[in-house]
Amino acid sequence: MAIRSDSRKYLINQNAITLKKEKLILISNDDGVDAKGLKTLYETASQFGKVVVVAPAEAMSGMSHAITIKTPLRVKKLQHTGSMEIYKCQGTPVDCIKLAINQLLNGQQPDLVLSGINHGSNASSSVVYSGTMAVAMEGCINQIPSVGFSLLSYDPDADFTASGKIVEKVIENIFATGLSEGICLNVNIPYVPYEEIKGVKICRQAKGLWKEEFVKRVDPHQGEYYWLTGYYLNLEENSEDTDEYALLHNYVSVVPVEIDHTAYPAFDEINTWKF
Repeated sequence: MAIRSDSRKYLINQNAITLKKEKLILISNDDGVDAKGLKTLYETASQFGKVVVVAPAEAMSGMSHAITIKTPLRVKKLQHTGSMEIYKCQGTPVDCIKLAINQLLNGQQPDLVLSGINHGSNASSSVVYSGTMAVAMEGCINQIPSVGFSLLSYDPDADFTASGKIVEKVIENIFATGLSEGICLNVNIPYVPYEEIKGVKICRQAKGLWKEEFVKRVDPHQGEYYWLTGYYLNLEENSEDTDEYALLHNYVSVVPVEIDHTAYPAFDEINTWKF
């Protein structure tokens, strides 16, 4: 059957609208491009649009918001299909996001930045050190809705089935309602089967700290060196509105994180100082 010229124009316009509405999702992590959690994240996100993954070539845990300024950044494309591009970058997690936005996306602004799924918790004060959350914060700085995901298991071969389902729900909600400017999300997921997750709690960050211990050792050449160990100390174990409490009781914790670090309540106190 022949298509009339006006009908053909209508179909072309509809296709253009469809292409324009396709979501662009930028993804990175701090466990490296080969991490199992990253694979779960980009496979889940691919249901919602085109996915571009730019991830560190090796594990970069604990790098926080570090950027590379003394060595050149090298990038290698690992996969390129119609709906998926994967790159590995010889840089930090934040390098990956900056380079993608500035160069690899050819001027396109992502609709969403996702990070993870991290192998291990990023609840409480871990957010300060986390390369996973630095990715989300960098996206947020660029006024892009952004989320960091973490699973409470350090096992490289952990089961991410439940995590993938949580990721899917979060993406659905963000595309339905959006996120306020200057806010990104820190999502931590208990390591239990999906059926045992009791729900999702919007929480505040628990007050806690890492108690570092440096083990002193001697190498074969009699040179001294130190190896970082330690443990997390929760300073408010019984506070039911915190992320640590939610996770302990098998809830997914969602903590809205602000880019603005200004401590506004301190203004009155510091204004009394005599300079």
